[in-house]
Amino acid sequence: MADSVKSLASAHDLDLVAMAATGGRVAFGELVRRHSSPVRALLRRLGADGATADDVAQDAFLAAFEQIAEFRGEGTFQAWVKRIAARLYVKRWRRQARRDALADVGQDAPPPPPGEAGHADRIDLDEALKSLSEAERLCVSLCYGAGLSHAEAAAALNTPLGTVKSHVKRGLDKLRQRLAPGRDFGASDRQAPEGKVNG
Repeated sequence: MADSVKSLASAHDLDLVAMAATGGRVAFGELVRRHSSPVRALLRRLGADGATADDVAQDAFLAAFEQIAEFRGEGTFQAWVKRIAARLYVKRWRRQARRDALADVGQDAPPPPPGEAGHADRIDLDEALKSLSEAERLCVSLCYGAGLSHAEAAAALNTPLGTVKSHVKRGLDKLRQRLAPGRDFGASDRQAPEGKVNG
């Protein structure tokens, strides 16, 4: 038994997928062990809290196991399961947004304030993503974190393709500015306040 577990740990993802496709739950468990952290990290970047990221990641791996025969190996297994997780999160996010909209009928709630940068010389990507609007963060994370094309992200969000492209461009521009080495927060923030889009 120990030898089979050791051989699974050294097996390639595609071999594990083939075993899982024939009902190999232990092989699929190895795929989950390998890729659950990156999937949860993506969901956190999309805006999920820890518990939600865990729930959606679990749902994504269950869906992946049920659909394992559909995986063709044209990309990595991790990218495939990340796309599943991203789509599940977007569905959940849209349901919650509808519930919130019904609860807040007639109220125009402002977006949450961007995260404070403080005086740190370096800002990590997660903090920088928090400074984007919710739409920009979702679009950037879907396209660059989950590997969806602009068209796939537009379909997942039920948003026009041009809108997704605009959100991605603005989001990436903000991230580049925010993550630029040696950035002087005081001077540039006075010229272009956080959360405002020029043009």
